[in-house]
Amino acid sequence: MSDTEAEEISDLSNPDVTTKYQAAAGIVNKALQKVLEACVPDADIITLCELGDRIMEEETGKLYNKKDKEGKKMEKGVAFPTCVSVNELVGHFSPMKGESRQLKAGDVAKIDLACHLGGFIAAAAHTVIVGGEKVEDKRADVIMAAWTAAEAALRLVQVGNKNTQVTEVFAKVAKEFKSTPMQGVLSHELKKHIIDGSKTIMCCETTEDKVDEIEFEMNEVYCIDVVMSSGEGKCKPTEIRSTVYKREVEQSYILKTQKARQFISEVNKRFPVLPFSLRAIEDEQVARVGVSEARRHELLVEYPVLHEKPTEIVAQFKFTVLLLPGGTKKITGLPLGDLEKQCATTCAVQDEDLKKLLSSSANPKKSKKKASKEDKEEKKDDKKEDA
Repeated sequence: MSDTEAEEISDLSNPDVTTKYQAAAGIVNKALQKVLEACVPDADIITLCELGDRIMEEETGKLYNKKDKEGKKMEKGVAFPTCVSVNELVGHFSPMKGESRQLKAGDVAKIDLACHLGGFIAAAAHTVIVGGEKVEDKRADVIMAAWTAAEAALRLVQVGNKNTQVTEVFAKVAKEFKSTPMQGVLSHELKKHIIDGSKTIMCCETTEDKVDEIEFEMNEVYCIDVVMSSGEGKCKPTEIRSTVYKREVEQSYILKTQKARQFISEVNKRFPVLPFSLRAIEDEQVARVGVSEARRHELLVEYPVLHEKPTEIVAQFKFTVLLLPGGTKKITGLPLGDLEKQCATTCAVQDEDLKKLLSSSANPKKSKKKASKEDKEEKKDDKKEDA
């Protein structure tokens, strides 16, 4: 295979693509772990977000630095800025200076981030109880609901299965833990430079909100996003400033003010297709002024800060999977760790089908050598019988 042909194959049938996904996954897991460890009482959320982004930028900066034949370096870096959303906040909280918050003991914080190498994206999210205290209330129930649903999804996102099976199991798990899957949350297929592919899995299906049924296929990549609520599972945009955006590539418009043009020029150059935080724009004033005009002319897709009812708790786990010939491989996401001891839930899985699914292997391996040895023995027996 020539270099040109290899470059054209941008799915997992190209070993180089698989390597990039796995390398990006290692960076995401490292950044996620570091931010998780820094989620202590009185920690400033903006500092946590900056930490996650910095690690992803530094670590991706160490890899793939050779220029191609055209003299260009590979695009790489943050694919989704670090967000730390607490308690009833569902997601996308990545504040600018002067708009941050501090963590408190007992807070349920969701850390969400992603990076890419050459457009191949690895994403992950994890939930933490700030301060490490043991909880016996709905915080424990909703966290274990989200974790158990994520474990079930991992076993269902297999070649030949359908997205509807995953959505159905989310509802089953939620019921067992007195929780609700969050409406409006989608898991997406990942493709080169595309963080929100057209193939999706719903976290919660309603009569008004449905997606097309799809079958999982070999060499696909998915970001599985599991979000559970202790309440009704309905989220709304808050009045908190949105700071996460993505360039709407199909829209173009020559903006009027100099700062707005400077802003969109920087976005086009540094973040042409993937989400970014306004914190990443070099001049904060340019970011604040430019984003307003760019939004008015629909040059940006907005990721609003979403929330449940103030009295409710939201938990999230997100991971990236590769659908390989040897089976589905989970490449991002952290183990449950201390959360298992902290979450003293009285709920447990009672459904027999669900128990069977969760007890099955998440990473089935084919024993080719053993099979071939057995085949040889069978052939020997056949020859003896023939003789």
